[in-house]
Amino acid sequence: MKQAIVTFVLAVVASLTSVAALGQESRKPEIVVVTHGRAAEPFWAEVKRGAEAAGVDFGANVDYRAPGTFDVEAMARLIDEAVTERPAGLVLSVPDADALAPHIRAAVATGIPVLGINSGLDVSHALGVKLHVGQNEYEAGRAAGEAMRDAGGRRAVCINHELGNIGLDLRCKGFIDGFGGSVEVLAVPPEPQKIEETLADRLKATESIDVVLALSASTAGDPALRAIAGSGRPEKIRFATFDISDPVLRALADGKADFAIDQQPFLQGYLPVEFLMLARREGVMPVASIRTGPRFVRAEEAKAALVRGATRKD
Repeated sequence: MKQAIVTFVLAVVASLTSVAALGQESRKPEIVVVTHGRAAEPFWAEVKRGAEAAGVDFGANVDYRAPGTFDVEAMARLIDEAVTERPAGLVLSVPDADALAPHIRAAVATGIPVLGINSGLDVSHALGVKLHVGQNEYEAGRAAGEAMRDAGGRRAVCINHELGNIGLDLRCKGFIDGFGGSVEVLAVPPEPQKIEETLADRLKATESIDVVLALSASTAGDPALRAIAGSGRPEKIRFATFDISDPVLRALADGKADFAIDQQPFLQGYLPVEFLMLARREGVMPVASIRTGPRFVRAEEAKAALVRGATRKD
């Protein structure tokens, strides 16, 4: 009988301990991340992974949210919904400042700390965002254009798979300014098969095209590589892309791509959560935006990455 009572008491204590642990979990600060990119997309999966890793490291619950497709209105609704929940912090991408401005300003007005990531580094501060983690998209595009100009490119295509996304628009604009030669902005839907077909048709119709720039590796870069390979003149077409994927790394290593521009998506997810938690605990915050790119990845670095297996499907 005594043994049964002891067993019962131990079971009750274990149960209460579990309940207490759950209570502590629920009391963790809630940080909501709202972006224009689905976590199912390789690049944004890496952003989400970074944010959640920081949540584990700094004791926060991280909730990543995004529309099912590139939809700024849907993103605005997600921001508004997050604000009603009064999270400890809000992390946002800013793909369309005009459309999102009233929603971001309303979030800031509530007193919720708001940080920016990815698109919008050049505009987020004017909206009241404390800090932005990303890259200057215009400067990254311009550097890509200058590199292709210096390599001897004369006629280029910039594949834009999300017209209206200020970050991608700025990449093409910077590329045009840096390249100096003829550049066509090829507007396509964010569908890899459609991108491959559209670019293949363009390369066939205009044989003077000797440079192709993609603005995303998995969405546009991988299908662009396939289109170039099937063009009948792949050795005459220089290729570069923003972001990294396994096919892009292999193309770099094999001399079929000039460079990839890495903006380190893991850091874009991790750092804002870290900064929000440090601000909450210690009252500290960087005084300027943090640039995670552009970082140019070329053949030797790609080969090293493939050897060690340290690839990302961005």
